[in-house]
Amino acid sequence: MNMDSFTTNPYDDDKLREECGIFGVCNTDGAAAMVALGLHALQHRGQEAAGITSYDGSKFFTHRAMGHVAGNFDREDVIGGLLGPSAIGHVRYSTTGETSLRNVQPLYAELAVGGFAVAHNGNISNALTLRRDLVRRGAIFQSTSDTEVIIHLIATSGYRTLLDRLIDALKRVEGAYSLLCLTAEGMIACRDPLGIRPLVMGDLDGKIIFASETVALDIVGAEFVRSVEPGEIIVVRDGQITSHKPFIAISPRPCIFEHVYFSRPDSIVDGNSVYSVRKAIGAELARENSVDVDYVIPVPDSGTPAAIGYAEASRIPFELGIIRSHYVGRTFIQPGDGVRHLGVKLKHNANRHLVAGKKIVLIDDSIVRGTTSLKIVQMMREAGAAEVHMRIASPPTENSCFYGVDTPERSKLLASQMDVEQMREFIQADSLAFLSIGGLYRALGEDQRNENTPQYCDACFTGQYPTMLTDHDGLGDPDQFTLLGEREKAI
Repeated sequence: MNMDSFTTNPYDDDKLREECGIFGVCNTDGAAAMVALGLHALQHRGQEAAGITSYDGSKFFTHRAMGHVAGNFDREDVIGGLLGPSAIGHVRYSTTGETSLRNVQPLYAELAVGGFAVAHNGNISNALTLRRDLVRRGAIFQSTSDTEVIIHLIATSGYRTLLDRLIDALKRVEGAYSLLCLTAEGMIACRDPLGIRPLVMGDLDGKIIFASETVALDIVGAEFVRSVEPGEIIVVRDGQITSHKPFIAISPRPCIFEHVYFSRPDSIVDGNSVYSVRKAIGAELARENSVDVDYVIPVPDSGTPAAIGYAEASRIPFELGIIRSHYVGRTFIQPGDGVRHLGVKLKHNANRHLVAGKKIVLIDDSIVRGTTSLKIVQMMREAGAAEVHMRIASPPTENSCFYGVDTPERSKLLASQMDVEQMREFIQADSLAFLSIGGLYRALGEDQRNENTPQYCDACFTGQYPTMLTDHDGLGDPDQFTLLGEREKAI
């Protein structure tokens, strides 16, 4: 096998990119400023671009920019130009569509039923097929984002009201979506029938807030009310809240990787503390794959809670053997080829005094391409570690995600090309082990995984996709798709 196929940008932390984050607030003073604060809390979910759209009762205002929320939305002239008591915002990684300003959300369009802005977390897995049909019928697209397909489906729907047009559009899409829509009539929040992507509702002195994670509610001082239910559409209009459930109820399949990596550890997802789940994951990992070492060392920062759980369960001391710099981002200007191999040290450096002469086990959340794992193992050896073992707080990531996560093509996923022993040789560790899928479910409070209808979407580990994937032939669950088709007849 040609190992060159696994090389990657040394400044890329070799992680799955965290889809997107959305935040919206209704009928409150300083709506845009509050949305900017909420987006700060969700910055980990998307670091390529950010945008906010507001409405003042007569006009829509939008500002979109490449880069982080800070630097783009902490300026008075920007926030001051986003007028009105209601606003929605979005932070983005590009999962479908190129990285460019025209794809930055919220997207806005003037429809026959009025102005319409939308922020989308997820991915429409039949977007290419729908787009081709729409273009043949005369639609003119302004972006390459799959989200714009939803706008065109609404625009061409034969139904009269905006809500019915939206439901009609969602009947035709497959995949994952949590949406926030801002209209002249109010705000609409909706989540796909499987609930793959998260969306929660909060309350701030009677004002309704929606966010991808509860941590964003905490930042603005709002109380968590509940999660938007899978298949639910919530309309906030003139201070009144109405809930619509136009889809036949099916077994939800929320993304299991939210608990492993995507969500911030101080969030609550599906009723579970992410931090507590990650500690439980570490404890399960220790029970399944113990090793005789001197120290348990996290790969910061995503491996830290699991490492704490591993250390507590194994009664091996937890230590910070790797120190992470928090001042290096994805936009760092790469140096010349002569120092390219030093790239990992810009983010991680060995605590040499601690690890020299010691047997250590490194805890990380996942292995994607394996390049960062290789560099970190090498760094520990260069620092004098006597033995370097690695334990991964999730099963092997063997399959690509088509529901809003920017995963490499399957051939670039190390676990899809190698067994565990080959992966161990590749990263040059003394031993390597992964958490079992059963152990992951136990950490989430489930006795076992339901093989027929899993409680979560775990396709990245199992290859069992919960929907048909029209744009990706040969993938997807036709039985689940039949259920979705039956659901649509009830609309």
